[in-house]
Amino acid sequence: MGLTRNRYFMSGMLLILLGIQFRLVQSFVLNEPTTRTLIKLSKKSPMVSSGSSLLEDFVMQVGGSPKKRIEPPRWLGLAMVAVGAVISLHAVAMPRQ
Repeated sequence: MGLTRNRYFMSGMLLILLGIQFRLVQSFVLNEPTTRTLIKLSKKSPMVSSGSSLLEDFVMQVGGSPKKRIEPPRWLGLAMVAVGAVISLHAVAMPRQ
């Protein structure tokens, strides 16, 4: 299953559309389960986190639902649009099979 002209063009268009979305949106707010998973994955050392995990779990249960906000850099959307345009133009220049 090789990369054909249609697949190149579709991947280029998807990158262009994702790049436009990243340019238009300033930040993404993650839901509660995703934020909890990121908190669990971001713990660095098990020695330090074992004492603070009980406190974190208690605060998460008592307090409001934690939500993380991600602000992608401004240049990311433009880079995705540029790479998508190059891939789409490459697909147009490929010979038909």
